[in-house]
Amino acid sequence: MMQDPPVVLDEIVITAPRLPAAEGDAAFSVIRLDGEALDRSMRLDEALGRVPAVGLFRRTTSLTANPTTQGLSLRAIAPSGAGRALVTLDGVPLNDPFGGWVIWAQVPPEGLSGVDVVRAGGTGPYGAGALTGSVLLRERDTGGAWTAAIGERGSARLAASGTGDLGPLRWVATARHEQTNGHTPVRAPQAGAADRPLDLEANSASLRLDLPVGDALVSGRVSAFEEMRGSGVEGSDAEASGTALSLTATRQPDDRAGWRVQLWRRTSDLQNRFVATAPDRSSTSPANHQFHTPATAWGLNAAWRMKRDGFETELGVDARTAEGETNERYRFMGGEFTRSRQAGGETSVAGVYAEANATRGPWLVAGGLRLDHWAARDGRRIERDLQTDALVLDDRPVDQSGEVVSARLGVRRALSPEWSVRAAAYSAFRPATLNELHRPFRVGNDITEANAGLVPEQLTGIEAGLARETDRLDVRATAFATRIEDAIVNVTIGAGPGVFPRAGFVPAGGVLRERQNAGTIEAVGLELEVEARPREGLTLRGALAGTDARVDGGSQAPQLTGLRPAQAPIWSATAGLDWTPAPDWTVSVDARWESRRFDDDLNSRVLDPALVASARLERRLSSGLSAWVEGVNLFDADVETAETGTGVVSYGPPRTLWVGLSRRW
Repeated sequence: MMQDPPVVLDEIVITAPRLPAAEGDAAFSVIRLDGEALDRSMRLDEALGRVPAVGLFRRTTSLTANPTTQGLSLRAIAPSGAGRALVTLDGVPLNDPFGGWVIWAQVPPEGLSGVDVVRAGGTGPYGAGALTGSVLLRERDTGGAWTAAIGERGSARLAASGTGDLGPLRWVATARHEQTNGHTPVRAPQAGAADRPLDLEANSASLRLDLPVGDALVSGRVSAFEEMRGSGVEGSDAEASGTALSLTATRQPDDRAGWRVQLWRRTSDLQNRFVATAPDRSSTSPANHQFHTPATAWGLNAAWRMKRDGFETELGVDARTAEGETNERYRFMGGEFTRSRQAGGETSVAGVYAEANATRGPWLVAGGLRLDHWAARDGRRIERDLQTDALVLDDRPVDQSGEVVSARLGVRRALSPEWSVRAAAYSAFRPATLNELHRPFRVGNDITEANAGLVPEQLTGIEAGLARETDRLDVRATAFATRIEDAIVNVTIGAGPGVFPRAGFVPAGGVLRERQNAGTIEAVGLELEVEARPREGLTLRGALAGTDARVDGGSQAPQLTGLRPAQAPIWSATAGLDWTPAPDWTVSVDARWESRRFDDDLNSRVLDPALVASARLERRLSSGLSAWVEGVNLFDADVETAETGTGVVSYGPPRTLWVGLSRRW
């Protein structure tokens, strides 16, 4: 069976606890990945990487990324570890309640029927956090899939998802296990005895029950995940775990109004052990042990939708609250930690919105308005001497709150059966996470301080698009310009060796950074996408994205003015083909290239351009059952993922071969 490429948003048939996509979405930039495309990806974030300028904070996937760097970036405007995109599963946010990142291990692709990537388009009905866009996941409603695979370096993966009926109940169950011994990111001659592989073990499971009640559907869902991974050096590792519960009632719109009411709860915990590395990388010493980071989030959202004579309206409300804290031991001296830290607080955001769209002949007009109230309160940072229990720091920042108005407006006109144009303007915002407000952290010898005074980032943007769609060829082009005010940036404020207030000692070769609302980030960009189907059984696709983002640090961080945001490449491109050379054989090839990017805010650590290609050969054994072999990073490219202040470079995984069996029904 062929793997379908990303396509423009089309009408969705809904049989699950979610409202259908609004017709007005066609006025904005929405890319869809269907279930078959997801089935051929072992991790969801890798599937999303088929869309140019979409990826995690660093040049890594969730196979090797620390949990705190799994934030999603859209359009390369300004990537961050927290992520500037909102990710939801049937309306429930998947972003971590403490840090905003997404633990991708909790959602195996086998359990999804599709994904919509909303590139910008404003906050709209999606809510706070959708600064540069949203990723809307749809859970499987029918059928099933399983994958069993083994790969090099002790890699193995088993994932399955299925559906069924128990009387009036419909169930959807998904589970996943993955493990790998990993690769060592630092290579000779820079590597030393302290360097270790990035090993991983990840597990997840979920169960959803759907029950018809009159003309509505009531659904309950429970899920849990955990992952344990090495961090690439001796004595450094990370663990992440969490649970989610949701209860949803939905009535699909027909000749009457449709509606959705949803209540959800999410918990998470994170453990990180950080070390200081000797200059020759022969040894490490403990630097920080973040041993318990409990966080809990609650949310409620509701929407009412009506459609009459080509006019569609939606009114909605959503509210979220999160509380959490980090518990740490630090300042390792005389063979033991001598200080403890407890820091955290509570954040909340609540909003109301109205959306509407109208279709008149070749014209589609869509727009919406939101009003949100945000708050950060009960913040604290308490540090003690572990030997005497003496109070070293008792910082309780003042509570903050405010209101944000955001809006969007889009227009689309069909010029002919093949050609269409569109234009849109929008605004959005993202409040700081508990992690950004309260948790300092250390990577190697680099230290980043938290900042409890951060205010929400706010984005405004405009874009225009042109599309031609035929049976044989689809071409789409989008130009955009955006501006982020009060951008949250890790700003370099000192270099080691030295002792600094609050942060303490910064070793030689390390730098001290602080999260700040550092001025503005302005970006202009262009996206081109082509998909050709020259004959039956052959699909060619290509895409190019360019984003020129620049920082204006103003008076607060003038050293950043004119520089690019960290981890933001200007150019990225993807290409691929799906070919059926014989009835039971399928060949799929994908390649992704990006230009250089910088590993730091001062643009002093340069990561070279990177090209990664993958290929998959699949043989259908029977109806629904296939055997396959896949090569990831087929040409064994050296992909630079990070660089320290002393010039030590980390690399992504080398070529990896997989063999597996998959079944879909």
